[in-house]
Formats: sequence, structure tokens, C-alpha cells
Amino acid sequence: MWWNCHKAASLRLGVIQCEPMPRTKVEQPNLFAEPIASEESGPSSCSPSGNLPEGFLYFPSLLTQTEQSALLETIRQLEFRAFDFHGFRARRRIIEFGFHYDFDEREATAADPIPVFLLPARSKAAQLADVPAEELAEGIITEYPPGAPIGWHRDVPQFEIVIGISLSGACRMRFKPIKGGKITSITLEPGSGYVMRGPVRWEYQHSIPPVKELRYSITFRTLRKSRPPQSRAGNRE
Repeated sequence: MWWNCHKAASLRLGVIQCEPMPRTKVEQPNLFAEPIASEESGPSSCSPSGNLPEGFLYFPSLLTQTEQSALLETIRQLEFRAFDFHGFRARRRIIEFGFHYDFDEREATAADPIPVFLLPARSKAAQLADVPAEELAEGIITEYPPGAPIGWHRDVPQFEIVIGISLSGACRMRFKPIKGGKITSITLEPGSGYVMRGPVRWEYQHSIPPVKELRYSITFRTLRKSRPPQSRAGNRE
């Protein structure tokens, strides 16, 4: 189905609500090794509530072009390090603020504070999640060079709400129920933001296939306040 989208006036940040409309067949390149079992979400700026997991919200116009350009100007000057997972060095590179997670020790320790240049973005992210900005205790900037993916994972359990912001390039984000079921997906456009909490946070894994162009993401997370649901799913980020 294609989707007719309307902006929700309550948040004034471009959150999309969608209604089904007749669609015509449009051929799209297959970005994945396996077929997507659910319907595509139509236009990439539209997040149909009936198609994506409960607890996931997508905001296609979170940052203005001016805000994106200012962030990228600073981010491109930062010193990134390769993401290391038990000795495996991924193609993507990261910088962590607020907390650093050690996968060998499975614990989060204090890191450099979230820098001033990220505070306006953190404020917008907090507004999306309806939490005080100070509760977004961790910030991660990730650089995805062309061809870099992130495999199926669930974020580490020391953190609760996850808010992501996309910059520079688009990507496809996929969701897979931990207990088995259909895979769904959405395109994350530059300047967009999303929130993951509740079922999508604890009952699903997510992944990003190899990106086609340089992409940066900013991820903010709140610290966990309660014990998460038990699961055998691997935590990788």
C-alpha cells in the first residue's frame, strides 16, 4: 500500500500519521540478501503505524538543512575509532559520549560528557521521546562509509529509550521479531529522527544493510530504570 500522510500538530516536529491509498507497482532495487516479508512503507518519509513494530516512531523532518550542515561541519573533524566487538573490527567507526560500553566486561563506564555542539540535537531528541534532555545520558556518533552495514542486534540492556538522528546519507532500517516473524523496514532520510521504546526496543532486533553513501548517525540513549524482558537475543551496540 502507498500511504497518505498527515502531520500531527501536537508535536509540531513532522511526525507522520498514514492512511492507506491505492498503489501502483514500482520496481525498487533489492538491497537485502533475503526478501522483506512485509509491505514496503511507501514513500520514505512516511511511517505507517500498522506496518512497523509497536513503540517505533519516525520523524522525517527533525533537523533543518542548516542544522544538519552545522553538525556535519563539526562531526567531520572528529577523531573516530573503529567499532570493536569481541575482537571483530567493523567497517563503521564511532565516538561515544557520556558512557562507554565495554563488551568484554559487559558494563558501561563514564566517558567524556556530551559536547556542547550536540546539545541542541539532544534537546530535540528529548522532545521526541518526551523526556528531559538530561536523561539522555549517552550520545554516540557513528560514521558509515559506503558499504558499511550493522548486523542484527538489540541495543545493550544498560540503556532504555533509543533516539536516532540521520545525517548525510539515507539508509534502510530493518526490524525482526526476536521470537520469529515478518521482517519490516523503513528508509531513514537525512535530517530525520526516530524513537525506539517498549516492544520494538526489547522484543525486536534491528539492522542496517550496507549503505550506498557516506552516512552519519547520532544516537542518544537513556539509562535503564527497570530490568528488561529476558531474551536470548545478542546485544551488540
